[in-house]
Amino acid sequence: MTAPRDGAWYLLEQIPGPLLDWYHRSARVLPWRSHPTPYRVWISEIMLQQTRVEAAKPYYLRFLEALPDVPALAACPEDTLLKLWEGLGYYSRARNLQKAARLVMERHGGELPASFQALRALPGVGDYTAGAIASIAFGLPCPAVDGNVLRVTSRVTASYEDIGGAKIKVQVGDLIRKILPPQPGDFNQALMELGACVCLPNGEPLCGDCPLGDICQAKKLGLQGELPVKAPKKARRVQQLTVLLLRDEKGRLALRRRPAAGLLAGMWEPVNLPGRLTSEEVAAAVAGMGLTPLEVAPLPSGRHVFTHVEWEMTAWAVRAAGAGAGVVWAAPGELEVGYPLPSAFRQAGWWPLEG
Repeated sequence: MTAPRDGAWYLLEQIPGPLLDWYHRSARVLPWRSHPTPYRVWISEIMLQQTRVEAAKPYYLRFLEALPDVPALAACPEDTLLKLWEGLGYYSRARNLQKAARLVMERHGGELPASFQALRALPGVGDYTAGAIASIAFGLPCPAVDGNVLRVTSRVTASYEDIGGAKIKVQVGDLIRKILPPQPGDFNQALMELGACVCLPNGEPLCGDCPLGDICQAKKLGLQGELPVKAPKKARRVQQLTVLLLRDEKGRLALRRRPAAGLLAGMWEPVNLPGRLTSEEVAAAVAGMGLTPLEVAPLPSGRHVFTHVEWEMTAWAVRAAGAGAGVVWAAPGELEVGYPLPSAFRQAGWWPLEG
């Protein structure tokens, strides 16, 4: 027996009852669920866009303690905001949060609007995020279609549609809108929870724990390993980089700010240069900064993967004399307070940077 290529979408009508029963029994206790105000839901959804739940929890709690509401976020100095986000990556999320907070102050009196379209108009808020906030925080009948939801619906209906395409997201959103129960926020969270905890993306799904096992066509037909279908990603571009952990005679680390646009925009970073430099080339580069190199010693190589590029990093510990040009010298205690530093530069064998 084979599945229809377009999927048995009518089966989605059967999922709300068993799914909600399972969710109300089994839902994880998460800090943003205990008190789902619009602001708290918004912050959690933005954090979770590229971050696992367990990794996001401590960041979320720290962020809410420092910036408990829209006015605090709107007024926060950028370096403080980026420091709170440090280690989460995808820093444009933090900048868009602040842009959106300022628009909410300007246009909505400091309160997130109870409207899908108004939420969707905020920087950094797409269809999924607007639907999640609208349904969870305001109880509005809006779908919230993320990768977890697409995976669950693909397997339940045995659909071979490519879940990476915009077409299928719209299609699934329209279908879910028709079956939303009176608790749309719980339903959307239940679908996401099922995808995150049971209908897993990698490895075997936990079909024995699934409340939709009697409905799921992928289980019935033995297609769990084939579904969902997703076109392979393009290969990442590999970039060679030489990173200098450059300190002066007082033990201060040389930092510089990255450009205001592009990858890791506006973050602070150790001095780094394109290519894979030898110790002699490093010494020459340091001299070119108006410094006198005193010691150049190798550090372990590093690697960091971004969405579209991968850094392969050669690293050197350098001690130098002089004031230098184009850098700021950060004392050891200042690194953990005043300078948001990307996790790419916190490699094993380099960190802590002090000393």
